[in-house]
Amino acid sequence: MNPVEKYSFDKHTLEIYEQLTAPFAIFQFVDKRIVPLAISDGLCELYGYKDRSTAYLDIENDMYKYTHPDDVARIANAAYRFIAEGDKYEVIYRSRQPGTSDYRIIHAYGKHVYTDTGVRLAHIWYSDEGLYMEDADQHEIRLNQTLSGALHENSSLTTNKYDQLTGLPNMTYFFDLSSIGNANSRKNGKRHTMLYMDFVGMKFFNSKHGFAEGDRFLRSFANLLSEIFGNTHSCRISADHFAVHTEFDGLEQKLQLLLDKRREINDGKTLPLHIGIYVGPEESVHASVACDRAKLACSALSGKYETAVNYYSQAVSDNAVIKQYIIENIDRAISENWIKLYVQPIIRAVNEQACDVEALARWSDPEYGFLSPASFIPALEDAGLIYKLDLYMLDHILDSLRILKADGFRLLPHSINLSRSDFDSCDIVEEIRRRVDHAGISRDRITIEITESILGSDFEYIKKQIERFQELGFPVWMDDFGSGYSSLNILQSIRFDLIKFDMSFMRKLDENEKSRILLTELMRMATSLGFDTVCEGVETKEQVQFLREIGCSKLQGFYYSKPVPFDSLKDLYNSNALFEIENPNEEEYYESISRVNLFDLGVISSGEENAFNNVYNIIPIAILEITDQKVRYLRSNHSYQDFVKQHFNTDISSGEIKSEGYNKNAGVGFFRVINQCCETGVPAFFDETLQDGCIIHSFIRRININPVTGNVAIAVAILSVRKPDANTSYADIARALSADYYDIFLVDLDTNTYTEYSYQSGGKELSIERHGVDLFESARRDAMTRIYEEDREQFLSVFTREKVIQDLDDQGVFTITYRLIYSGTPTYVNMKVTRMSGGNRIIIGISNIDAHMKEKLHYEELQKQKETFNRIIALSDGYLSLFTVDPKTGNYDEYSSSEDFDSLGAAKEGKDFFSQAHIDADAYFYEPDKAPFKESFTRENVLREIQAHGSYSINYRLIINNIPRPVGLKAAIFKEANEDKLVVGIRAWKDREPEKRLL
Repeated sequence: MNPVEKYSFDKHTLEIYEQLTAPFAIFQFVDKRIVPLAISDGLCELYGYKDRSTAYLDIENDMYKYTHPDDVARIANAAYRFIAEGDKYEVIYRSRQPGTSDYRIIHAYGKHVYTDTGVRLAHIWYSDEGLYMEDADQHEIRLNQTLSGALHENSSLTTNKYDQLTGLPNMTYFFDLSSIGNANSRKNGKRHTMLYMDFVGMKFFNSKHGFAEGDRFLRSFANLLSEIFGNTHSCRISADHFAVHTEFDGLEQKLQLLLDKRREINDGKTLPLHIGIYVGPEESVHASVACDRAKLACSALSGKYETAVNYYSQAVSDNAVIKQYIIENIDRAISENWIKLYVQPIIRAVNEQACDVEALARWSDPEYGFLSPASFIPALEDAGLIYKLDLYMLDHILDSLRILKADGFRLLPHSINLSRSDFDSCDIVEEIRRRVDHAGISRDRITIEITESILGSDFEYIKKQIERFQELGFPVWMDDFGSGYSSLNILQSIRFDLIKFDMSFMRKLDENEKSRILLTELMRMATSLGFDTVCEGVETKEQVQFLREIGCSKLQGFYYSKPVPFDSLKDLYNSNALFEIENPNEEEYYESISRVNLFDLGVISSGEENAFNNVYNIIPIAILEITDQKVRYLRSNHSYQDFVKQHFNTDISSGEIKSEGYNKNAGVGFFRVINQCCETGVPAFFDETLQDGCIIHSFIRRININPVTGNVAIAVAILSVRKPDANTSYADIARALSADYYDIFLVDLDTNTYTEYSYQSGGKELSIERHGVDLFESARRDAMTRIYEEDREQFLSVFTREKVIQDLDDQGVFTITYRLIYSGTPTYVNMKVTRMSGGNRIIIGISNIDAHMKEKLHYEELQKQKETFNRIIALSDGYLSLFTVDPKTGNYDEYSSSEDFDSLGAAKEGKDFFSQAHIDADAYFYEPDKAPFKESFTRENVLREIQAHGSYSINYRLIINNIPRPVGLKAAIFKEANEDKLVVGIRAWKDREPEKRLL
């Protein structure tokens, strides 16, 4: 089927229709939508439109904008049937003009007209039947009753008197019955009452259980109303909305019975119920008016997610008027800038610098003055118009950020609050993305705040939208955490970037200790789950201190700043009068410090008398920042403050305290451990003896490094404090014995797991290096890269689980010596394995014996050389000196030398024999022999000559006692411990002719 094209009148014909004084309009059904083609001047006047283009826009997009809410569905169905399906059209309904609250009765009727080309158009005429009055004298009452009967008669849809789903009277019949009941009550001197009821979350109920189950639930509730109030006193107005008329006497008892039995219907599958009550005055009020007022009282409960009852009052009516005013004027408020953008800073707890900003809306109305967000935000949410406000706020934020960015200011993330109806009104995720990208602002500068209440309905849908935001790079926060009932369940399913605690926690903080315990545990839970946190409503210094201690990341409240107009923010930035701005590059550093919960460790008492006099109820914990020359306390709990006060007579409770006594190069004590931890990042346990003789057992770990300043943040926990003891403890002995080992492994043979402990940087404090599984397999892997190649085969064959256990069983100990590769150099180490008492555990210690082994091997080598050279000297006399040289490295040692040779003062050992020989030639050689010697005596020539002829020899003259003495040098290679050694001998020539002469 081809799509229907919109019909267009020629200009002359359209002018004729538009200039008609009678209220008249022509419509066409195009693409399943009702589209206005012509609107007369008379219809514009009837609806109060001064601008025809606005009339076309409203009628096409929101045709029933000013129609009474109770009439919309009825006439919309009738209009659709008429225009789309060809049904007849004649309806009566209530409508009002913009800016007024009085409804008029409109009578509309229409017919179809076909153009010459066969296009079907709908011609509709409208007539004003007069004002629909709520209060009137007896004559007007009869007139309104007559009109009301016509108003609520709906012959175009049904002539039945009862609702087809529930069997209760329909609205028209119910109003008739209510009018009769009201008259009878007044006749008997009793007050008549109207109840309006609305279930909370019906849409979610249908989504979860299905529409059939939803209908079953509505029928069950209708039966309950009939049971308590009677069938003729009850009505299903629409959807999940019900009404009841009854006498005021006995109402409370009937309500309680209704609420009690409501929980039992439909097999217990029920919903919260809102009930609005209008108690009629002595004078007569039409049933439809009473129902409207009860509905107002019910609507005032919107936003509450539990069962509630509310009575109609003048305040309810006034609020309804304001609510309607807000709905009608939101477009004007936006266009005329009645709504102002305010901001409130969010402060990083650890550095008290502004790290985020929350955007807040403030409505300054020319008629009502200042409107509270508590009034206009719920009104816009209920009307589905909140998206207009939220997008307006976003545009203002982006405009302001562009200005700040152009002026070179740091851009803090600005958070905006979204409502449930934002997601229903448009694709709010895409809309925000488009606007932010178009403004050229980084997405991470716009934070999305979502209250936990909007997650209650259609949870999976909202979860998906949150994930879309995060995938696009927008941070998403949960706002008002703790104000609802499903917070903990939500945190299991949705990964928020931050949890924002409701300000009610701050209001209750000083009421009792339970409030502090609750907030502490919730904060610890949030931190453990990896969430950043914000507390709203912070107003005192004491609250700030407490929140810093329990690990709250960020703070917001009047203690730091009230909301301020965005327009003045730039001036405050320039003057730094409001707050200091955090450097974005330091954000992750300060976040890691803020998240540490200073209540995160507990102490278990043995119950022994006086056993824990020096142990604190809460483990003393502090966060320190380390610079080159000082230590600065950033955060500390009360226990740590008491500890410092008791042992160092220093008060650090007031905030940051700088310790100038820190020396980065300190080699002993607490500062040395700090330095070690800062450099390596390895956590450590350590003991320190204080001036009063007490020994503290502490734990220290590095938290993070500031990428801008290079400062390091560390956490320190005081695990225990031991009084001075004249007796040496077992721990002291164990520590002294273990100090010879640079690596210690504790292995559990049952679980096949191990823990490695290491002494860092030559220190005396043992720290945990790593945990692992199957040390023997890890050692086999490491052997291929870490163990010297010549020792690998022996190590792999000996260091097995079976061989180690066998040696322990047979000898009580297992040992092996091998070489590890450190910086390319083989280094001798010794491994020793013994059993641990208690459990099937062994302890492995590895010590560095390189110096000892090399000294031993060197001694053995010298002994062998001594034997060799003694043989050489015994067979040949006249040697002035003998050297051994490593042909690869050039390292050399002199074995023996004569008195004449010693008189020269030549070096007896060194690293480059050939270079040194050239230096010696300049110093001790006869002048004519220097150059020929240097040319011939090079490492390459010597080794090449030895390879070709078995030896190398050369003659020259040394100046000994100022006399040139002829000498001969001879070099040859011999094997020692599978390594080549170069032997160089220098001997004096007397009567023999040298093999090679220089002269």
